[in-house]
Amino acid sequence: MPGRPPFEPPSPEAAVYVISVAAELSGLHPQTLRTYERMGLITPGRTGGGGRRYSHQDIELLREISDLTSSGIGIEGVRRILELEHRVLALAQRNEELQAELAATREALRQAAQAAQARRTDGAGNKLPVLRGPDPGQSVVVWRRGR
Repeated sequence: MPGRPPFEPPSPEAAVYVISVAAELSGLHPQTLRTYERMGLITPGRTGGGGRRYSHQDIELLREISDLTSSGIGIEGVRRILELEHRVLALAQRNEELQAELAATREALRQAAQAAQARRTDGAGNKLPVLRGPDPGQSVVVWRRGR
């Protein structure tokens, strides 16, 4: 229909599904969803009136919980598995951040080394020695032969 904006599906984080739809999509009973919420396994969004709203991510989590419990894992085991999965994701993200930081540090060090090398070379391309004494108060004199 002309004049209507194109439909954009909600983001995976958007809490848009009422409990009956979330239960149907996850294959669980609505009372099970309420129980999982009381146990802290899932935290749906809330409307101004207090109604539960589930996101696509919530439904995926409910499906994962259902798969784990149907394979014989108890609720406390499920809770521990979810906690460990969350921790692995957080560590993987932190690892990526540290790798990016390391790459940036290596590049900065490479540039600093190049700049230091350029400062140690005189205009004719001769390398001058860099000598440092054991004490800051000591001096070293470097003599160069004339050409």
